[in-house]
Amino acid sequence: MTSDMAMQLGRAAAHISMRRAGRHQIVIGKDTRISGYMLESALMAGICSMGVDVLLVGPMPTPAIAFLTRSLRADAGVVISASHNPYQDNGIKFFSSDGFKLPDEVEARIEELIVSDEISHLRPTADLIGKAYRIDDAEGRYIEFAKRSLPKDLDFQGIKLVVDCANGAAYKVAPTVLRELGATVEVIGNKPDGMNINAGCGAVHPELLQESVRRCNADLGIALDGDADRAVFVCEQGTVIDGDHVMAALGLDLHRNGLLAKQTLVGTVMSNFGLELSMSKTGVKLIRTPVGDRYLLERMLAEGYNFGGEQSGHFIFLDHNTTGDGLISALQILSLVKRTKKPLSELAKAMTAVPQVLVNVHVTQKPRLESIPDIDCAIRESERRLNGCGRVLIRYSGTEPLLRIMVEGEQSILVKKVAEDLAKVVRKHIG
Repeated sequence: MTSDMAMQLGRAAAHISMRRAGRHQIVIGKDTRISGYMLESALMAGICSMGVDVLLVGPMPTPAIAFLTRSLRADAGVVISASHNPYQDNGIKFFSSDGFKLPDEVEARIEELIVSDEISHLRPTADLIGKAYRIDDAEGRYIEFAKRSLPKDLDFQGIKLVVDCANGAAYKVAPTVLRELGATVEVIGNKPDGMNINAGCGAVHPELLQESVRRCNADLGIALDGDADRAVFVCEQGTVIDGDHVMAALGLDLHRNGLLAKQTLVGTVMSNFGLELSMSKTGVKLIRTPVGDRYLLERMLAEGYNFGGEQSGHFIFLDHNTTGDGLISALQILSLVKRTKKPLSELAKAMTAVPQVLVNVHVTQKPRLESIPDIDCAIRESERRLNGCGRVLIRYSGTEPLLRIMVEGEQSILVKKVAEDLAKVVRKHIG
């Protein structure tokens, strides 16, 4: 990601966004990486060169840009961030005017505009070029937006928290929101220097948070990642709570209160089978998508669901925001703790994870598995042996010559044997 590429992306995105008459504007936010200054200036130059105004909000969470794009009636939003990656990496994400990530076909069109040099002849001049404006109240807008996701009469008085901001985009807004809601907050990872984002801290490295929760005798710990679109939680005992357990607790609470759309929770193919079991016992359906918040969101929008998430800490509350929002997720968990008067360790018992075995088989080719009768038959036989009390997931690695076999079920010995037998068949034919 170079400044030249950022400028070209700015020009292409500006061109795509001009779908109505009058002046146009695009919001630009970023995380705390040192390269953000360079890329922000290049994006701004590219956008302004196309006759579109820029609204600069500085370091802000990715979900805040989704909200601000709507709030400021902008034509698009841009986030300069590489999320949970180290500071050397950086990237650019786009939001449409309604705050959703751009669909694949629009991103492909942006790429085409750059590669084909189609927009090189479009050069507004004089008073037709864009201007840049600093939005001074951006933080305050998002802080109030986040607080409005809770009932007005709910506060967090009496709750002691540790919040790890990953030296990232939420280092100001997250502690402010939680303190304004009455919590006692110990903050770590809130001193960004441009190069320490995600460095031994945040959602990717929750060990520091675990230690701090124990040391401070806190009720709960929250770890955000670099752009604060996801959150990892640590209970009062200092244990990291898996995202599936978080989804189970929140999903069942929404269901009990009649707020879970179509009595359906959206997870991914990697969600533990125990989540499916716990949901089915209460009349909630779990549907699965490929891994990635993009796929979660697409399914939720297409079929009218309002809550979904991943083990990694991406949770999407469509009743509150148009993308994963770590701060909103934290507020929903804290709300559940406060309303039920139960610690997170107890709430996490909403589901019991079943044994899971992962086997990676090195392969020399990647044919369609259905095209090999013996493998196809072995998969069906594996599912029959689990007898509805487990599942089999087989997929090729996208980057390595591997076939990944995952088997889950309530009986650990059976799960291990099924995985081993299936791996033998695979090795015989494509290993």
